[in-house]
Amino acid sequence: MNESVKVTKQPVPEAQIFPVEAFISPDYVKVEGEKLWPKVWQQACRVEELQHVGDYVVYDILHDTVLITRSDENRISAFYNVCQHRGRRLADGCGRAMQFRCKYHAWAYNLTGENIRVLDEADWNGALSKDRVDIPKIQVDTWGGWVWINQDPDCVPLRQYLEPIATMLDPFEPEKMRYRWRLRCVFDCNWKTALEAFAEAYHVEGTHPQMLKYAEFYTWSTADGLHSHKGFDERKDHLRTLESKTYFRPGKGEDQRKAIAEMQEHILTTANASTTQTMVDAAKRLVDELPETATAAEVTAHWLKSAKADDAARGVIWPEIDRDHLSAAGNSCVVFPNLALAYGFTFMLCYRARPYGDDPNKCVFEGYVIERYPEGQEPKTEWIDAQPEDVPPLWPPVLMQDFANMGEVQKGMRSRGFRGCIPNPKQEETVTNLHRNLADIMGTGAPTPLKDAE
Repeated sequence: MNESVKVTKQPVPEAQIFPVEAFISPDYVKVEGEKLWPKVWQQACRVEELQHVGDYVVYDILHDTVLITRSDENRISAFYNVCQHRGRRLADGCGRAMQFRCKYHAWAYNLTGENIRVLDEADWNGALSKDRVDIPKIQVDTWGGWVWINQDPDCVPLRQYLEPIATMLDPFEPEKMRYRWRLRCVFDCNWKTALEAFAEAYHVEGTHPQMLKYAEFYTWSTADGLHSHKGFDERKDHLRTLESKTYFRPGKGEDQRKAIAEMQEHILTTANASTTQTMVDAAKRLVDELPETATAAEVTAHWLKSAKADDAARGVIWPEIDRDHLSAAGNSCVVFPNLALAYGFTFMLCYRARPYGDDPNKCVFEGYVIERYPEGQEPKTEWIDAQPEDVPPLWPPVLMQDFANMGEVQKGMRSRGFRGCIPNPKQEETVTNLHRNLADIMGTGAPTPLKDAE
């Protein structure tokens, strides 16, 4: 039996304002490099990228570069991606190797970062200790099918860090999902600007107006310690109560069969995420399988039952998640500091944003979808560098609409006419909570209540 997320009625948070230094200040970036990134657990890759002994992935954050390897059948190791002789990077991207040989002076290391060769070692007259020539290790662990790293040797265990999000997402079994597509780019905005574009649904009317044809996108949002999550709310006057939360919201229009089918097909066509082909196909059959008078609840229940059966027939088994847990989990979350996830029974849409060097106005942005597949039928994927200005664009149209905001937000925040961010206290607690925790870690002071701001 899945443990349900505990939900209690909470007061709406007070409206708050926080300054723009976190987005535009070079000094802030430097402090992030000292107080934030070396101290937090970061999602570095998927376990599926390290299937065989010798598989490796390089993960870079600011000026630190990390090698993550499948060091034996039952172990994943992580260590700094730098030769201890003169500092040359040992590897880039991903691949497979049984050892890492520096291309500068031929020093070599095994799959756990231990030095196995120093060219002409006798020249040092015994001064080179093992501790000095081995590469410093980095904390590494797995959860949800992801590999996580932490540079702090005294960090809390990964599971403790991820709670309560880990318990909330465990029933969705993300470890059983595999890449469907993955894209990345260098974007002209701060990593927080990029992440926040996908942390709330308050932007739908302004950014994705075409989607209002199919459904309402009013949401509740809540803080979960370091993390946060949100979901759809049927009624604007009831917030954060289990009864008003929904996982699948009804479509617009009296004929719910057509409404759900149109919405599902639009999402798959324009976002290439947040649904599956199985769910779209089952939705298209609703007009033939149910009467026009069927209620939203009846249509939704029939649709999900049909899609679940269709998937089972092809070898994809849905997780069993009780209704209360679904309602409380909502449909998306932010894992502090830089990961946003939107989830369903058999899929997750994932966004990761991180700094690009010391420039506060640039970031590395990555988007990808993981999905359940019949065993052995997972698609072969790789990271594709896809700039938003590419013609034709590789990014889905809905994400391109989000991109149109990100650069303009970054430019606007540098204007002296902007007086600070004031997120919606009901629908954008995901954004406020990010900055509340950043302020605590960075020592910059908590966001200010809006009523107290000058």
